[in-house]
Amino acid sequence: MSIHKKRVLSGIQPSGKLHLGNYFGMMSRMIEYQESNDLFCFIVNYHALTTIHDKNELKDNTINAALDFLALGMDPEKSTFWVQSDVPQVTELTWLLSNMAGVGLMERSTSYKDKIEKGLKPHMGLFSYPVLMAADILLYGSDIVPVGKDQKQHLEITRDIAIKFNNTYGDILIIPEASINQDTKLIPGIDGQKMSKSYGNTIPIFAEEKIIKKAVMSILTDSAGINEPKDKDTPLFQIYSMFLDTEGKKLLNDRYDTPGLRYGDLKKELFEKTIEYFSPFREKRAQLSKDMDFVYKTLEIGKNKASEVADHYITKIRNATGLNY
Repeated sequence: MSIHKKRVLSGIQPSGKLHLGNYFGMMSRMIEYQESNDLFCFIVNYHALTTIHDKNELKDNTINAALDFLALGMDPEKSTFWVQSDVPQVTELTWLLSNMAGVGLMERSTSYKDKIEKGLKPHMGLFSYPVLMAADILLYGSDIVPVGKDQKQHLEITRDIAIKFNNTYGDILIIPEASINQDTKLIPGIDGQKMSKSYGNTIPIFAEEKIIKKAVMSILTDSAGINEPKDKDTPLFQIYSMFLDTEGKKLLNDRYDTPGLRYGDLKKELFEKTIEYFSPFREKRAQLSKDMDFVYKTLEIGKNKASEVADHYITKIRNATGLNY
């Protein structure tokens, strides 16, 4: 008797160099999910068009994101891994779901408001971003969607749209559940804000060592004296803790409470730990970059696997809505 595996779906924007926040916040979880679930993982280059308007930048970022994922352990034999635009059925579903998405629901999207406040020019791509995300999720019959704190509302919007669709056309779409890892729901950057390329506060994974070292040594710390207990609610403590197991975290906690700790020494340790941890992944990425035929073939296989599932659901949806006559 076979056991039904839950279908887990997640994606990452090809928006630049991979950093610790991407890895610990999402990518490491994806690698784990593929061992015991039906993992669907993709590079969301349609979404990236909301902020990237240089074609060469988008192309380079997309293939670099594929290299990053494969280097970190994404296994095309255990997962479905593809580029979003290789399965354009998602754009058709976006239009169909737009007719189920109330304007009020879209206007309540805090992500849209946040992006406008940060200076992005308002346009329909940004405004309807949650509908495209809903299509990404619903086109593949996803059961579980791992999301960060900032994406939780988008998953709730997806559920609202799917429920309205099913109430209108019948039980067609699977209603997905959110999965939020409480330990890594917010990864701090070197300035204490959420680690994000848009804030310029990241610690890259595959950059030159001197660039990684500069970022680590720039982590914001307080002015506590050497013999004073140190504040644990700080980016240095939180970033260092991500590399540690339970015992390691306890030891770090004790070091923060013990006089004599120097932040400079701790930053050097963190740099060394970062290089050591990612060394095998960095070596694998270098090897993959010399065999791009394998990378493109892997994405082609993923495209075909994802398209088969997408065709199944889009046919059901077209039949339900009356588009197939």
